Amino acid sequence: MRRYSTFLFLAAIFMAISGLTYLLHYYIFRDVHHIFIYMVGDLAFLPLEVFLVVIVIERIIARREKGAILQKLNMVVGAFYSEVGTHLMQTLLGCFGKDTQIKQQLAISQDWGRVDFRRAVAFASALDEEPRCLDIDLEELRTFLIQKRPFLLGLLESPIILEHERFTDLLWAVTHLAEELEARATVKELPETDLEHIAGDIKRLYGRLAAEWIAYVAHLKLNYPYLFSLVVRMHPFQEHPSPVVT
Repeated sequence: MRRYSTFLFLAAIFMAISGLTYLLHYYIFRDVHHIFIYMVGDLAFLPLEVFLVVIVIERIIARREKGAILQKLNMVVGAFYSEVGTHLMQTLLGCFGKDTQIKQQLAISQDWGRVDFRRAVAFASALDEEPRCLDIDLEELRTFLIQKRPFLLGLLESPIILEHERFTDLLWAVTHLAEELEARATVKELPETDLEHIAGDIKRLYGRLAAEWIAYVAHLKLNYPYLFSLVVRMHPFQEHPSPVVT
């Protein structure tokens, strides 16, 4: 309420100043006709001025600011996949019986276009296979996530990720899996119910992990082809990842 009263008070002040200025003009020149000519002219230009300033210029500035924010955000996403995400994709891939199909759908290459990236994101987002925790080394996964937990918490503290809700959800999913594994004294010989619970956490995580990775790689191809080239050679959805250019 106080905010609106301040706004009304300022509006009244500026209208009073405008009225006094017109009165001063009339007092000096005694020409009402001249005053109304310029008043109507100014009012006629006002909609165009509002359109140019509020809509056109503001949108240009907002678009530039959004572009700068997305640029910084993609740097954060890149750091995440370099430190945590790519290793997780490779490790957790062994949980899925249809890993061959997953590799085929997500194996990016140099000739991928927008249609290919959109198809891969849709496939990853709809991934619905139940993981099998016994097919991977849960102890190694637990150790890795515990080591990376300070890094993950540092990312969550960054205000820039608030601009990307999907990436924030991904970080929470990774952090939750780390907490689940860390809370257990050991992950060897877990009961079936516990394995099912952890499998549910992995299932929730993996689709988000792969989908965000595909979106990030699409950004690299468009803006940083040299980084995209390295990702194509090193991603885990191929038989023999290698940095060597062939």
